[in-house]
Amino acid sequence: MELSNARKKELRTIAHNLNPIIMIAEKGVTEAIEKELERALEDHELIKIKININDPAMRKTIANELCAKHKATLVQSIGKVAVICRKAKKPNPKLSNLLRPA
Repeated sequence: MELSNARKKELRTIAHNLNPIIMIAEKGVTEAIEKELERALEDHELIKIKININDPAMRKTIANELCAKHKATLVQSIGKVAVICRKAKKPNPKLSNLLRPA
């Protein structure tokens, strides 16, 4: 899903107060991380992930691969934190970061 600059700005504003849900270490992406990422995207729609790897190129590659594999959109990537978004099939207003009031 392609996002306009205005929509990306809205999503960054919402994500500003979020804490990373998923943390990826030097081991890389495991099956458990894949499952948790899928669950988090389905529940929350907009999430932060922390990629705790020192190589910036590797962090960017991992973020892009995760987005491609899970059909999500990379909203922002600053340092070791990436914000990704994917619309849920059946969003839960109590869990979704996009539907909950600020």
